Amino acid sequence: MILLGSTGSIGVNALNIAREFKLNVEVLVAGNNIELLNEQIKEFNPSCVIVSKKELLPRVKHSRVDFGEEGIIRAIKSSKSPLVVNALVGFLGLRPTVEALKCGKRVALANKESLVAAGKFINTKMITPIDSEHFALWYLLQDKKIDKMTITASGGSFRDTPLDRLGSVSVEDALKHPNWSMGKKITIDSATMTNKLFELLEARWLFECERFDAIIETKSIIHAFIDFKDGSTTAHFAYADMRLPIAYALLSRVDKRVLEPVDLTRIGSLEFRKIDPARYPIWQIKDELLLSPERGVVVNAANEVAIEMFLKREIGFMDIAKISISAFKEFKDCNPKNIDEVFEIDKEVRKFAAKRFFG
Repeated sequence: MILLGSTGSIGVNALNIAREFKLNVEVLVAGNNIELLNEQIKEFNPSCVIVSKKELLPRVKHSRVDFGEEGIIRAIKSSKSPLVVNALVGFLGLRPTVEALKCGKRVALANKESLVAAGKFINTKMITPIDSEHFALWYLLQDKKIDKMTITASGGSFRDTPLDRLGSVSVEDALKHPNWSMGKKITIDSATMTNKLFELLEARWLFECERFDAIIETKSIIHAFIDFKDGSTTAHFAYADMRLPIAYALLSRVDKRVLEPVDLTRIGSLEFRKIDPARYPIWQIKDELLLSPERGVVVNAANEVAIEMFLKREIGFMDIAKISISAFKEFKDCNPKNIDEVFEIDKEVRKFAAKRFFG
């Protein structure tokens, strides 16, 4: 396989599965964590390695090293692997997804921005999602008529914070996820509920269903529900561990135990909550976005700019959603006709979002 984002949490878990099932790793793509990358190179012996910046090249212990987006594209085109695992974070993961599909490769997709921004132009038959929620929905599918698909959210860092304090929370507070440790962007997306909004949009492209929703399940034990037309509901239970969806994405079928089964007597009880727009303002645009999913590129671009400003302490936490909603309203007629227009719209929205507070 070609592994994009090898030093992140998804990438590390993908290599855990590769080690356990003795899978070949042809290409490793990493960002700035060269120390970990060199350890991965030593163990998995890839044919080539890509890093984010040219100045990092001398630190990489490999004879064939490239850098940047163009380096990733070259590696995808020249590789023999039929599978690309895209665990890159953000919009920069879109072009590698598009290129991999052009080359006829299957994509195990953890880069949700690919579908959020350009789902209209992605062949989802060649996509295997790595997200726990989409894996759970796939796992629950039966030969029955579906009424509704529901995914769950943890509620993020501020699910129990008094509403009147949300305007003054710090960057450090936002990065304290109650259930697990993730990268900065996805942790903040979880706190604003943008992550779940994006997952609903992904589900909209991936599955044939007319109704989608999300609720909070505070222990992250249930990952999805499917309501069937006959009135029955099925739920997918599993401990929060990405090895299970990754294993299925890489192997298609898994007959070996990957996780310990959920012990409900140990769990004791579960708590469910509605997603309140007062706490998660981005939820105001959920229904409209699902009706016009082409505008996902707008929300994604504005959100990435807003998160960057928040991490630099230039705006407050609640301003993140304000910027995304403002862009969503401003670009209400957004309807890209091809993938090139997606990239152009992304640039326009980023300029708008940057000026939203500092223009």
